[in-house]
Amino acid sequence: MNEDYILIRFGEISTKGKNRKLFVDRLKRNIKMVLRDFRNVRYESTRDRMTLVLNGEDAEAVMARLKNVFGIQSFSLAVKCRTDLESIKETAFASVQEQYKPGDTFKVSTKRAYKQFELNTNEMNAEIGGHILRNTDDLTVDVHSPDIHLRIEIREDATYLTFRDEKGAGGLPVGSGGKAMLMISGGIDSPVAGFYAMKRGLEIEAVHFFSPPYTSERAKQKVIDLTKRLTAFGGDIKLHIVPFTKTQ
Repeated sequence: MNEDYILIRFGEISTKGKNRKLFVDRLKRNIKMVLRDFRNVRYESTRDRMTLVLNGEDAEAVMARLKNVFGIQSFSLAVKCRTDLESIKETAFASVQEQYKPGDTFKVSTKRAYKQFELNTNEMNAEIGGHILRNTDDLTVDVHSPDIHLRIEIREDATYLTFRDEKGAGGLPVGSGGKAMLMISGGIDSPVAGFYAMKRGLEIEAVHFFSPPYTSERAKQKVIDLTKRLTAFGGDIKLHIVPFTKTQ
């Protein structure tokens, strides 16, 4: 099956009230910045979820970058189908057929965001699980620690099927909590402080006091490299390198 979608789930953003859209919009902006090399990716967001449409982009490369973006609780590579029972059964069966090896176990878990769907979650688990069992040899059910865990998320516009959840970085989207200045020296303390400030939603700029010959070009380059590393968690960071020898 063509897994051309990534479902993104929010963490702390879900606790927000009337201003939640501001946090979601900021997260979307940060994700776009981190994925700017992937020009074919398209973005769809609602109050509770964000969906990336890959349009042929490298899924593993995209997911590697998403793991670092603050504000994401988890995400999953997904297959999309129509929200009708026969389409879901057909897609679920085909997806499991691609995944399983003889002797494997499986489990089906349904989330019914679209409450008007004809079957409830337990009925869907039984219906899809039964269909897979009847049509697959040497595959059994294990609800505790299955080899294959098929998750079905039913929405009104479409249904998504996933097999694996990837853990996100958590926290709040960078820029959703104001701005701060980070003094960065090249040691470990300042980038760690920057990391935790960004995780709490702060957008940071960095400043380094450069004092040759007391500090070297190599030390300055280390500061530049550390700042670049921090951009993986939410986008660009402006670095100010201040000549400080005369003052010192």
